[in-house]
This record gives sequence, C-alpha cells and structure tokens, in this order.
Amino acid sequence: MSNHKKCLEAKRIDITSNSSFQEKFNFNFWKSLHNIWEKFIKQLLADPNELQVTQKVDRYGNIYWQAYDPVTGKSFASGSEVELSMWIEQLYRY
Repeated sequence: MSNHKKCLEAKRIDITSNSSFQEKFNFNFWKSLHNIWEKFIKQLLADPNELQVTQKVDRYGNIYWQAYDPVTGKSFASGSEVELSMWIEQLYRY
C-alpha cells in the first residue's frame, strides 16, 4: 500500500485589481466620512439646551425615535412618532 500526497497550490486573487471592489470601497469610505462630518457639524452648531430627537434602528432593524431634554434631564423612546409628539407636547405644556 502506498500513500500519495499531492499539494494543491492556492490561487491568489488580487482584490485591489478588481474595479468593483475599489468602487464599493471608495463609495463606503466617502459615505462614512460624510456621515462623520455631518454629525460633527450638527453637534458644533446645536444648542446644548435644545431638545434632541433622533431616529434610530435597533439590531433587529426596527426603527424607533428617541428624545432627550437636557434642561429637565428627561428622555423618551418610542416606535411611534405620534407618541413622541405627545410626550414633547406634555413636556412643554407644564
């Protein structure tokens, strides 16, 4: 009985020569950079005492709203814009 061994050579793929990879990378890079810049500008220009309302997405893909009032320290989160609006109205009514 004889044992035969055969070595397989791995095929090298140069992902940097793939133009679609480069296009996707460039697009994602510039999109991420734009998002960072946009957040920076918003925080720079925002009044620190102003009501902060953001739309977020949880890990399951559900969209919800989150509000924070730095003056009172109160916060609220809901999946409904109507509920969020009612909370804001109650917050400033009293």
